[in-house]
Amino acid sequence: MNSVMLIGRILFAFMFVASGLNHLTKAEAMVGYATYKKVPAPKLANALSGILMVLGGLSVILGVYADLGAIVLAALLIVMALKMHDFWTQTDATAKQTEMIGFMKNISMAGGALFIFAIAASQSDYGWALTESLWSFSK
Repeated sequence: MNSVMLIGRILFAFMFVASGLNHLTKAEAMVGYATYKKVPAPKLANALSGILMVLGGLSVILGVYADLGAIVLAALLIVMALKMHDFWTQTDATAKQTEMIGFMKNISMAGGALFIFAIAASQSDYGWALTESLWSFSK
């Protein structure tokens, strides 16, 4: 079962590493979109979110304080869902639908990240890992 948990962590978190690198390597386009969405300090927000996605993703994949990495990803996903996928402000039906899909994707992935957090923080064995969890909650 440890192999399955490791594969699940890799499959879940790989997207964050790739997306975070995309934020950093395609910063101009990302900053433009963040500016359009009225994100405060869009350059800083883009760089910070890119770094947090890469570090959070690697944390979950490698098992380096995976509980911390997962909770950071969950928080980031919720903030990004609320700010970047504000479907409730859209008047165009197509834009509303597109933003709602993005919102629901981010919220559902936040749920997955919280699940990984709970497993990593409450079990000593959640698949191969480089470190123990930062937190240790009883079952």
